[in-house]
Amino acid sequence: MKIYTKTGDKGETSLYDGARVRKDSVKVEAYGTVDELNSHLGFAKNFIEDEDVRQKIFKVQKKLFFVAGELATEDTSKFKNKIQEEHVLALEGWIDEYLEKIDKVDAFIVPGTSKGSAALHVARTVCRRAERRILALAREEEVNPHLIKFVNRLSDTIYALARYSEKEIILMDFEEMAKEKL
Repeated sequence: MKIYTKTGDKGETSLYDGARVRKDSVKVEAYGTVDELNSHLGFAKNFIEDEDVRQKIFKVQKKLFFVAGELATEDTSKFKNKIQEEHVLALEGWIDEYLEKIDKVDAFIVPGTSKGSAALHVARTVCRRAERRILALAREEEVNPHLIKFVNRLSDTIYALARYSEKEIILMDFEEMAKEKL
């Protein structure tokens, strides 16, 4: 089976429902960034030792296919697996669960004191970018409000999992940092 079709050689791609759009459209940018996020989560998962965290990441990865699929469909009636409020509530439960397991810190934390937490922090920033791309798309066309909430909560979820995975906490002291030379 060949993976190249040559149909995109002139800068267009097919959506889930067969509609054609420019590869640099806001829609493609939105679901492409979700795909990038999914890949970063898969990468991060390889460094996570806690099996519960690994399983949660895997569950999120599967839901991200629904997020991307919904964004990659012009005719939303042709995509049945839409993100629902229950998916948002599940993430909120995970956020609460993991924030209860870590010390409360009211300061900026230097991310990445372990490979797993560093990879999760990268995924978190990609998630925030995906959210910005989805919001840009929502200015042009209707986007499921549960999907927008899901991606917003997902970045908080990834943050909670990253913090939980930190081997130590390095707080930023702005006054001390201002005295440092590079």
